[in-house]
Amino acid sequence: MEIAPSSSRFKLYDQLELLEFPDKYVVKPVDSPHEGFSVDRRDGNIKPLDDNTSSGDATRVSTVFGVGGTIRLLAGTYLLVITSREEAGTFLGFPIFRVTAMKFLPCNGNLRFATAQEKKDETYFRTLLQALETTPGLYFSYETDLTVNLQRRCKLAVGWTSKPMWKQADPRYVWNWHLLEELIECKLDGFITPLLQGNILSLSSLKNSTSVISLISRRCTRRLGTRMWRRGANLEGDTANFVESEQIVEINGFKFSLLQVRGSIPLLWEQIVDLSYKPQLKINKHEDTPKVVQRHFHDLSQRYGEIMVVNLTDQLGAEGELSKAYATEMARLPNVRYVAFDFHHICGTTNFDNLGVLYEQIGDEFEKQGYFLVDAEGNILEEQKGVIRSNCIDCLDRTNVTQNYMAQKSLNLQLQRIGVLDSAECVSMFEDDYTKFRTIWAQQGDEISLQYAGTYALKGDLVRYGKQTVSGAIKDGISAMSRYYLNNFQDGVRQDALDLISGRYTVGTNSPSQLQPIGGSQPSFLPVASALLIGGVTVTSFTIHQAGRNTQQYLASALWAGVTAGVVAMIKANGRHLCSRPRLCHLI
Repeated sequence: MEIAPSSSRFKLYDQLELLEFPDKYVVKPVDSPHEGFSVDRRDGNIKPLDDNTSSGDATRVSTVFGVGGTIRLLAGTYLLVITSREEAGTFLGFPIFRVTAMKFLPCNGNLRFATAQEKKDETYFRTLLQALETTPGLYFSYETDLTVNLQRRCKLAVGWTSKPMWKQADPRYVWNWHLLEELIECKLDGFITPLLQGNILSLSSLKNSTSVISLISRRCTRRLGTRMWRRGANLEGDTANFVESEQIVEINGFKFSLLQVRGSIPLLWEQIVDLSYKPQLKINKHEDTPKVVQRHFHDLSQRYGEIMVVNLTDQLGAEGELSKAYATEMARLPNVRYVAFDFHHICGTTNFDNLGVLYEQIGDEFEKQGYFLVDAEGNILEEQKGVIRSNCIDCLDRTNVTQNYMAQKSLNLQLQRIGVLDSAECVSMFEDDYTKFRTIWAQQGDEISLQYAGTYALKGDLVRYGKQTVSGAIKDGISAMSRYYLNNFQDGVRQDALDLISGRYTVGTNSPSQLQPIGGSQPSFLPVASALLIGGVTVTSFTIHQAGRNTQQYLASALWAGVTAGVVAMIKANGRHLCSRPRLCHLI
């Protein structure tokens, strides 16, 4: 592994001054005030600093901690800056920061010349930017790239760490890659801050040794989206909620790395919200489905080597139909092993140890895939030859429990190899260490779930404690209801925001309006229907209680029961149209 001297390692400016003038913004490093650039507030044009750039008095001066890029909307450009951060630990010895606040600065002075419709559309786009400002789980570093796993970075060419940070990064894991284009064109390398969405956690002092275990998750941006509006794969083979998880162990001069990946079932399928608790799952019949699956697994094998698929979905009902379709397509790929494991049937909600049944099926192959190992001098002692691709329906709860189990098995093998554990010992024998280990995996599950579903993960107790607790069951119930609300009434807007930030939707100058609704967006009669439903149930209950007194009360009770049934039928028939739906892009 290359150990670059600090003088040749590229480093971003870590503290910037933002000066606001009536006609421009100026961004410059605190330590190098002659460097920097300006952004015209009227048209968004970017220029390097010169002697005349900072003339006059700024109306406001503030500190920012990074530049996330620019995005052009109808009336002009918006500049993304990181306004607050917190240190999140270290990654391979380098400080890592988590974004705690960021802001899109408007450079849209031409808005006053826009038409009424353009102003209306711009208002919606700005709403999407405001949603993006609160994006969870964004990380960055001034001194090292976070997007490339240890095995790959150890095999990169000498001198790669001296390149600008954006050149070191893997674009598929850079959340703001689409926003960096203009800064790259202007050669502002020292300001360009690649943001990783995912999670970075660590624990130290395993079994009283000087050690660090880091867990880093990297969310792919190629099919970015929310839980119900981005399912399955697109025609290029990119899947929703695709996350690379890497567990790195640094101990006694050695560095171990284990990679696992998760991702939605790589077929063309959807599950459109319609106010029901569990919307109908639909498999889209498409002649290119075999090619989609082939493209997906070809890409995985190119990156990771041998692929073993662990499908954790139910084998009955709607999930079972999707699993059968998945198994049929996987039978066409002889070089990829496919294992179906009905998690709910075998493990239920309490039997975490029953994952041992799965390990009996795949343990030998998992151990042959191995892990990556490098010594203190950078000599590669072992490489990971393949990866397990786990999935359930959401690739959240069951998947996280299973990945934690496999990571624990690998950790035992790693520590036994260098003598920290003897052949009869395992991490679970050391209660304090084991609790810390399970906690960081549970926290990772929560972060990935927040980013995809908007709530904490379910089944977190299985990871933390190996069993379901009463408080955990209550927390899962609250999270499940929160998911229902967000999926039905919030995620349409959130999906539009993600399509905008990822470049899947590009703002143009089409007329009369770019925002032709795709299916509608929460019509105003939903509150009326809800009020009628609640009122109907209330009055019906009251009149039924009074019905025994006279025939008139009985007839009133029947009338209100009919009204309530009619409202329920109307809501059920129009469920899809009553939900919040994306307005920018179609599903595939």
